[in-house]
Formats: sequence, C-alpha cells, structure tokens
Amino acid sequence: METLQNQITLNLDRNAEVSVKGFIAPIEYTQYNFHVEWDELANLRVVEPEKQYPASVFQSFLPSEAVAVGECWQIQEESALTLLQQLHPDPRLEMDAEDSQGLWACLRAYNDEFADIVFRIHAEFALKGGWFTPSQFAGHLVIDQTKDKIVRFQMHVPETTLNFDVGWDTIGCTDIGFCPQIELCAGTQPDDLEFAMSITQEEAERALILCFYKSEKINWVPPDQAVEIAEQEVKLIHVVSIDGPLVDEAC
Repeated sequence: METLQNQITLNLDRNAEVSVKGFIAPIEYTQYNFHVEWDELANLRVVEPEKQYPASVFQSFLPSEAVAVGECWQIQEESALTLLQQLHPDPRLEMDAEDSQGLWACLRAYNDEFADIVFRIHAEFALKGGWFTPSQFAGHLVIDQTKDKIVRFQMHVPETTLNFDVGWDTIGCTDIGFCPQIELCAGTQPDDLEFAMSITQEEAERALILCFYKSEKINWVPPDQAVEIAEQEVKLIHVVSIDGPLVDEAC
C-alpha cells in the first residue's frame, strides 16, 4: 500500500489463495408460483458450495491506480464471471436493461492497516427456457494492506421484499419473487475498525447507484412538495407512477 495526498494504491499477494463459500437457498416466493411449477427454478442451487481461487481473481476488483475515499472504478468482467460461475454455470453480464449495465466499486474507508471497498454488480443467470435476474449483487471487500491479503469478501443479493425478476420464455411470461440467500463469501469481518479516512456505507452505496442509473440524477420530490415548487416557480408538474424500485433490477 502506498499513500499519496489522501490516495492509496491497493495490491494483493498473487501467490495466496482464497477459499470462497457459495449459497443459494430455496426460493420462498414468486407471484405466479414459477418456483413451484417450473423445475428449473424450483431446483436452482449453487454449483460449488466451496471453491479455492487465486488472489489474482480478486485483484481485478481493485483500482488500477491510486484512489481516494469515495472514488469509483470499474471491475474487470472476466473475474466477476469466474466467481459467479460458482453460483450458476451460465452467468451473463449483458442484460436487457441497458441503463443498468456494469460492475463498479468504491473505496469506502482506509487506515494504515485495512482498506474497505464496497462494490455492486448487475448480472443474470441463463436458465433452460428462460432467465433469472437478481436485483443486484452487493459486495464488500476488506483488504489487509500490511499483508496484501483478503480479510473479508462478500457478494450477495440483498434480502429485500422482492429481490429477483425471472422470465419463463417457454410460456412467454415473467414473474418476480424472493430468495432468502444468494451469496459468495470468504473470511471474517474485523471487529471495531476505526478508519483515518471514510464515508458511510450509505454514501458509498449512493455513489455506486449513480454509476448505474441516470434516473437517480433527477431531483425527485414527493407530490405535495412538487405542487408547492410548481406554484412558486410557475411550472408544470411531470408526474411519474411506477410499481417497483428505480434502483435495482427486481421490477
């Protein structure tokens, strides 16, 4: 690790190996019972419950040059696909939603010993007769800079009320549902870390959202505030009605 004007460079010991555990729990809910009637979805399970990786796979999650807290960079696709294949044999990063393509990471915090990185990946699994799109893969990576080793790695689908979208092409229908665990993880989160430079988890996640969704750059306001502003500025109101979130793919 090298520090220059509040920026750091990050590297890993490429001779090290990382043991990653993978989990896909049975799907608990879909609106139209796809998880019951469609065998491909009912039997969705992790490919390899545990797998060894060279640290070079995770080097691709780190910035190629010095970065400051709050800065974002793109993750290399090949390494992300390698990890996703532990969950499913056919992950895909090219999705139908053009606005949400990509793999981004953000330096959340660091001190003399540790660096804390938050990342976000959008991908889907190609199923026999359809596709499965998680809302997002939210990620967390903690690096021990004194040893150039991974302390903690996690890449998971958040447990929101509805956290995936699925299409059953054979019958020409889509569905939405909830799976309690889709996750890759390694190591243990260190306790009570204090950082010299940091932003909050929420601020890091917000920085990543802005890398994916142009709609988040709009200054959205509730209807009552919109009416008040429109009266003050003598402008028309543009109303948008939606039935799902704007900031993930579970819609």
